[in-house]
Amino acid sequence: MKRVNALQLRQSLGKVIAGLEKTGEPILLEKGRRPVGVIVSLRDFQERFVERAAAEARTKLIEEMDRLATTSADPTPVVDVLRDLRGEA
Repeated sequence: MKRVNALQLRQSLGKVIAGLEKTGEPILLEKGRRPVGVIVSLRDFQERFVERAAAEARTKLIEEMDRLATTSADPTPVVDVLRDLRGEA
């Protein structure tokens, strides 16, 4: 993994971004020789965070739909319930 300190990043941001676009390899950002963050490509960010969050939301929605789709304890046919709601005999 490539390492860049804060001063190098300020002085050559364009070069760092170009390298990131070219290789896609994450860049470790250091401040005073202490790691403080990581710069990742947009593709990596989307794969690791955005798509994962969307997948979790889909899973939660499916679980909720399954919970709502459980059969009712009331044996009355749906057609009869709708007729009652409409006031039909």
